[in-house]
Amino acid sequence: MQPQATAQITPDQTCLIVEDSEFDQAMMTRVVGRSHGKMHVEVASTLESARAALDAGQVSLILLDNNLPDGIGANFALELASDPKHAATPVIMVSDWPTPFMWEKAASAGVLYVVNKAEFGVRYVEQALRGKQRKPLRPS
Repeated sequence: MQPQATAQITPDQTCLIVEDSEFDQAMMTRVVGRSHGKMHVEVASTLESARAALDAGQVSLILLDNNLPDGIGANFALELASDPKHAATPVIMVSDWPTPFMWEKAASAGVLYVVNKAEFGVRYVEQALRGKQRKPLRPS
């Protein structure tokens, strides 16, 4: 059996975490930090601040909660998918309670994974950056 290739994560890559809970922001930052290599992390607690972060620089990966103070993450994923500047940016939705409706919107937006926060781990970050999956994947 061949060893599995690891994602090529470099310090010039940025992960944007869109999450309003400080506890969950810290958890996601730790997960990204455990990935192979170093990746810069930006945190946005609202969709408005996420849009500003995307306008300010290149983002390699977006970790997106669904319930945010100023909107729904799945709707934001659809917005990103329709924007040529951000359509190719991998998105992972990390939510407490993924619903069938959220799954449907995520699939329409090309979200790579919809993951329960308790299940979220390094493998999702690395697989997203390798670009192996291009559809929502339920945790195994």
